[in-house]
Amino acid sequence: MALILVLYYSRSGHVQAMAEQVARGIESVDGYESLIRTVPAISAVCEATEDSIPEHGHLYVTQDELKSCAGLVLGSPTRFGNMAAPLKYFLDNSSDIWLSGSLIGKPAAVFTSTGSLHGGQESTLLSMMLPLFHHGMLVMGLPYDSDLLMQTSDGGTPYGASHLAGSQNEHNLSDTEAELCRALGQRVACTASKLNA
Repeated sequence: MALILVLYYSRSGHVQAMAEQVARGIESVDGYESLIRTVPAISAVCEATEDSIPEHGHLYVTQDELKSCAGLVLGSPTRFGNMAAPLKYFLDNSSDIWLSGSLIGKPAAVFTSTGSLHGGQESTLLSMMLPLFHHGMLVMGLPYDSDLLMQTSDGGTPYGASHLAGSQNEHNLSDTEAELCRALGQRVACTASKLNA
């Protein structure tokens, strides 16, 4: 089984829920498994070290897991229209993988969650795409072959899956948002399958 890495950072649990839906989409494709991983929080004061295993939730990603994946789906909450610092910190330290060219030609996609409808979903998705382009990955979004993109009143963009959490994080994933997450995961796995045929 080929592994598609679903790598995310989440504080309120919404991006984690999206990652789990993306993983379901990946696993709907024969021959593909998802590997869900997260990144540790970083200190704003000094470089702090976290335990190697988080207290709860998914395991922390390793550079080797990133290097050996057959594809990557990256998720982050929005931080002022950009990806969250812990995810960027992990990617900033992937220069050895960039030098090796291990990710060149592999499919990738992105997803995000925001507190408000116009809270920077698309700019956050675009910010996550930039390091993927530098790694030589084949970055993809969600095409309009799904009617859901034309009908959604919450999350969902052609740049990737998204979620409207609400100003108090009161909204769980809607059925439409969950389906678009699954469609994104399935699209990455299907593309990986075609590339590896």
